[in-house]
Amino acid sequence: MITVLVVDDHDLLREGVSSCLSAFDDLEVVGESASGEEGLEAASRLRPDVVVIDLIMPGIGGVEAIRRLRDADESIGLLALSTFAHGDLIREAIDAGASGYLVKSVDTEGLAQAVRDVAAGRGSFSSDVTRVLAAAPRSAADVTARFTEREAEVAELVARGRSNADIAESLNLSVFTVKNHVSSILMKLQAQSRTEAAAIILRSR
Repeated sequence: MITVLVVDDHDLLREGVSSCLSAFDDLEVVGESASGEEGLEAASRLRPDVVVIDLIMPGIGGVEAIRRLRDADESIGLLALSTFAHGDLIREAIDAGASGYLVKSVDTEGLAQAVRDVAAGRGSFSSDVTRVLAAAPRSAADVTARFTEREAEVAELVARGRSNADIAESLNLSVFTVKNHVSSILMKLQAQSRTEAAAIILRSR
């Protein structure tokens, strides 16, 4: 069972997302929050596997909430859900630590599968999002400069051809956490494989 916390300041959208996810036997919505502040408190208390979070909210916005949630728990799945697929907002969410980014036009099956993907340490992004990112490529050096400190450590070991298990042992992390970091690295680099990511990382030096 994958436990989920839904954070959105619009009651109808929050309840709709919760209802959609609750229809699946392998997903359990354990809480709902109407603000970033409430979401941070609920995540600390409920320890969900995945947080589905809106990006545009008053007070602590979704991007800042994602950053704080990632700092608090490297292994948590963070799925941004937004009306907008703007390049800057997408990159801010990914750089903050989002495991995935969906636009709100996603269907129920797509939303449920995205929750499963980020719970398993894989990235999940709407086709609209990947098109926006592909249309505005950045240099490898620019991207790698925006890795978190932990991502930079993982990326260096990926570039050396180390497996997730080896990286986990070297950095004293769980394999699950390493998978999350590798997924984020691949997305930031817009790489399709570890081999491609390694080549990009080496070129950025």
